[in-house]
Amino acid sequence: EVHEVVNYIAKKKNIKVKYEFKNKDIDLWEYSGYIRQILLNIISNAIKYTGENGSVNIKQYIKAKKVFIEVKDNGIGIPQEDIERIFERFYRVDKARSRSVGGTGLGLAITKHMVKALNGNIKVESELGVGSKFIIELPFNTELAKKVS
Repeated sequence: EVHEVVNYIAKKKNIKVKYEFKNKDIDLWEYSGYIRQILLNIISNAIKYTGENGSVNIKQYIKAKKVFIEVKDNGIGIPQEDIERIFERFYRVDKARSRSVGGTGLGLAITKHMVKALNGNIKVESELGVGSKFIIELPFNTELAKKVS
């Protein structure tokens, strides 16, 4: 579902979206609404702040009984002084640029709230002019997870 939405946006800017799922047999079905919205927010932001002909890579893997989802782009990046504040409600890194790309400044705040509600964590690594990587870490209970055959 997320792919269909973000792929439409990516095609307009000729951005290549690549998926690398190490564990294709897991399904976090009990969190599906939150997972869908988290991914939609993070991936669409990556596309929004990546220039024409750029790339966005989504990677999923399990480590130490946790599911990790990384969304990495080669977009404009985030200045180091703003990284601590990007998850605040209504915070915009560049007010002038924000007008041209749209949004309310709530997406990352909502995303962080949903990740925390799932007992997870979200962090970002970024370099101005190089791109950003958002890392979502969620607990993974193998007893609750539905295995897909």
